[in-house]
Amino acid sequence: MSGDNAPTDAVPLTRNYQADIVGRPDGDDSSFVVAEDGSAVIFSARPSGSAQGLGDPSSLYTVPLDGSKAPQRLDPAAATSDSTPAVSPDGAKLAYLARKGSTFTAPRAQIMIRDLKSGSARPLAESFDRSPDSLKWSSDSKTLYAGAEDTGQERIFAISAATGAVKPLTGDGHVGSFDLAKGVIAYSRDALDSPAQIYDMKFGEAPRALTHVGKQVVAQTPFTSFEAFSFSGWNDETVHGYVVQPANYHPGQKYPVAFLIHGGPHGSFGNAWSYRWNPQVWAGMGYAVVMVDFHGSSGYGEAFAKSIVGHWGDRPLTDLQKGWSYALSHYSFLDADRACALGGSYGGYMVAWIAGNWTKPWKCLVNHDGVFDIRLMSYSTDIPGFQQSQNDAPTWDKPEAVERFNPIDHVADWSVPMLVVHGGRDDRVPLDQGMGAYGAAQLRHIPSQLLYFPDENHWVLKPQNSVQWYSTVETWMKRWLGS
Repeated sequence: MSGDNAPTDAVPLTRNYQADIVGRPDGDDSSFVVAEDGSAVIFSARPSGSAQGLGDPSSLYTVPLDGSKAPQRLDPAAATSDSTPAVSPDGAKLAYLARKGSTFTAPRAQIMIRDLKSGSARPLAESFDRSPDSLKWSSDSKTLYAGAEDTGQERIFAISAATGAVKPLTGDGHVGSFDLAKGVIAYSRDALDSPAQIYDMKFGEAPRALTHVGKQVVAQTPFTSFEAFSFSGWNDETVHGYVVQPANYHPGQKYPVAFLIHGGPHGSFGNAWSYRWNPQVWAGMGYAVVMVDFHGSSGYGEAFAKSIVGHWGDRPLTDLQKGWSYALSHYSFLDADRACALGGSYGGYMVAWIAGNWTKPWKCLVNHDGVFDIRLMSYSTDIPGFQQSQNDAPTWDKPEAVERFNPIDHVADWSVPMLVVHGGRDDRVPLDQGMGAYGAAQLRHIPSQLLYFPDENHWVLKPQNSVQWYSTVETWMKRWLGS
């Protein structure tokens, strides 16, 4: 190439600046934005040396696009963790998300608006008790569009930049990502009965499906029906869940049950699609599925999410027990005598905790990459601030908080057959956690099996490994529950 089309050398904007600019471990390009006039880049960064969840929070910085100056912090006095910058099209305002306290305790993401000329900042929609994970401006700079979890769904909300008035634009299902231009929003949507499809929606009109991926396959193996339910959980507070009917469902018959427990613990098994832990796969195996968004789950407000901190083993367990009782009393097709509890990560922790504290309903257990010894986990995980934040104190300062809900201390009460699955490259919940749980079951002479993936991390990501994962789980469940 030559002339005006010749490429120029890249300009280093953060030379000698030691920081994690795209947040680890799963940051993306929402960590930075180019100013409307092209003069600067605004980015979110955490100084290097700050352990995950500990030390200095992430902050917003600005740097000239020509690299002529070093990055400057926008608000040196800010004590919040700031991220997801979005500059308004008129160039006057910066929207971003601010969190108080450790991000591992699920603080609400408060939308902030910063006047780029004066430097003043103000909160927007303070009464909106949800945590947006994405922000986009309308072309006239008057409205912010935010994606946020909401009671088992992920919706797009329109928020007035002047008044903070909030209006949901999408209904049920899970919005994965979205963009907008010229009065149209384009977004991906998935649900318990649909893989991701692309939709568009003109403001004020109904959404329109643009894709029908997998239509022929779905026609051959139709998805089963599902229903949301709610009940009084811990502290008599409302807790939500879902039940999914098995394939070839016939009224009046009873079916074995897969009781799925989500990880996080600040996560959700809501109205969403996944290629891992997909309830429709269990339904296809002939199982009914029950899922409960226990205290600590995301999408139900800040207080609900934070209520699990320091309470890993009691409040969520109460919700799971009450949710199981509610489901049995309201869905007659659930066979209470043929049920298996399954969970991954925190869900795997809960399976190990259930093994010593709530054994009666279960004929088998499946523990995927679960925490077995909280004390060791607090020192060996790749996110060292996580366990300290969840225990509400360092392990060495408050050992009783660790041992109060530590599964390793209840192995003497284990009796239910357990399948343990673990990845050899799992740095989040290291391999010794899974090996410890399997070893405990073996030493207790409990029927147990280990499925080890040397090439997987905290998730099973390779297609063939996923097939083996589901096949092994199905064989294990049929062994103990029958067909």
